[in-house]
Amino acid sequence: TLVKLLMRFYDVTTGKILIDDHPIRSLRVSYLREQIGLVSQEPFLFNGTVSENIRYGNLEAKDDAIHKSAQAANAEEFILKLPKGYDTLVGERGVKLSGGERHRIAIARAFLKDPPILILDEATASVDTATEESIKSALKKLMAFRTTLTIAHRLSTLEGAEKIFVLQDGRLIENGDHQTLMDRKSVYAELFKGQISL
Repeated sequence: TLVKLLMRFYDVTTGKILIDDHPIRSLRVSYLREQIGLVSQEPFLFNGTVSENIRYGNLEAKDDAIHKSAQAANAEEFILKLPKGYDTLVGERGVKLSGGERHRIAIARAFLKDPPILILDEATASVDTATEESIKSALKKLMAFRTTLTIAHRLSTLEGAEKIFVLQDGRLIENGDHQTLMDRKSVYAELFKGQISL
C-alpha cells in the first residue's frame, strides 16, 4: 500500500505525502516516478535480452553504462556465463533466470536509473541465504547517498536503518532506530528476537 501511494498508483484520501516539502499530488506523475527506483520482491522483467532489461532503467544508456551497472549489482559474473551473455533472452517475466538473478538484474536497472529515492519492497525475501548476501552487498552500494525506504518482514535487513517504522493493521505503532526499539519492550524487539532464534 505504501509503495502504491508513493508511486501514485492511487492517491491518499486524507492527509498528504510530501517530498522535500512538496505534496506529491502537485508533481506530474511521470516526473515523480522518474525520481524513484523500485526493487520489489517479484522484479518485473520483460521478454527481451538481459541488456534490454537493464537499459529499461535509462533508455539512453550505452552498453558501457549497462555493464558498469551490472558489475555494481554483482550480476556480471552470472550474465557472462549465460549462452549469449548480455544478449541472452530472459523469457517472459524472466522465466529463464533464477530468482536471485532476476533480483540482480532489477538492482542493475536501479543503478542505471540512479534515482534520488529508492524503494526496496521485500527485495531479498524470496532468495536463499547465499544469494541474499550477494544481493545485500549490491543493495548496500545502491543505497549509498540516496533516500531509501525499505519494506521488510525479514527484520535483519533493517538493522542499519536510521529510522524504523512499525506498522500493524495499517497503523503506525512505534518508530525509532534499531537499538532504541531493541532497548524498549517493543513489538519490533519481540519480532526481531523471534526471527533471530529461528
